[in-house]
Amino acid sequence: MSDPRPARRPGGRTARIRADVHRAVDELLREQPATELTIARIAERSGVHLGTLYRRWGSADGILVDVVGERLTARSPVPDTGDFSRDMETYAREAAEDLSGPEGILFLRALVAVRLGNDTEDDLPPTLAHRFDEMQAMLDRAAARGVDVPSAQDVFEIIIAPLVAGLLFGTEPSGPDATARLVDRLHRLTGHRAVG
Repeated sequence: MSDPRPARRPGGRTARIRADVHRAVDELLREQPATELTIARIAERSGVHLGTLYRRWGSADGILVDVVGERLTARSPVPDTGDFSRDMETYAREAAEDLSGPEGILFLRALVAVRLGNDTEDDLPPTLAHRFDEMQAMLDRAAARGVDVPSAQDVFEIIIAPLVAGLLFGTEPSGPDATARLVDRLHRLTGHRAVG
């Protein structure tokens, strides 16, 4: 007997709402600074009900995290070259590119606002969760080949955190040009220099 319920279309209404909201944010950001972006203006421009925006994203900053995050996840995954050092350098360079320029600043500002405004221990936004999952998969692949790899926490503290600090405070070179030095520092501080 066949299922009487209609088949669900991939995307559908939810995908259309998200596309309308993203388009509205892109248009508004071309017309005004991000600091003037409000959820009411996004609702008006997108034609999506204000209540829907609050239910789905919670705030204008939540919407910004989603919009910028989608752009950041558009890149290809880190290739598995069989050389952990080369893979780590590729990952670090892509993370630096994600965090450089106006989009990186916009994403971090929105992310901080969302995280500080949350009383719950919510999961990371999908963009960051994906990037950390990708990093862990890279470490797991190398470990399976017998490479003595650093921990994900080591990678975060020695590579990602300085990139964020460089972007926010100008404390040290940031962006893709800084990554070779940061990867070398990771290897020196953790003693994980094996190739494989």
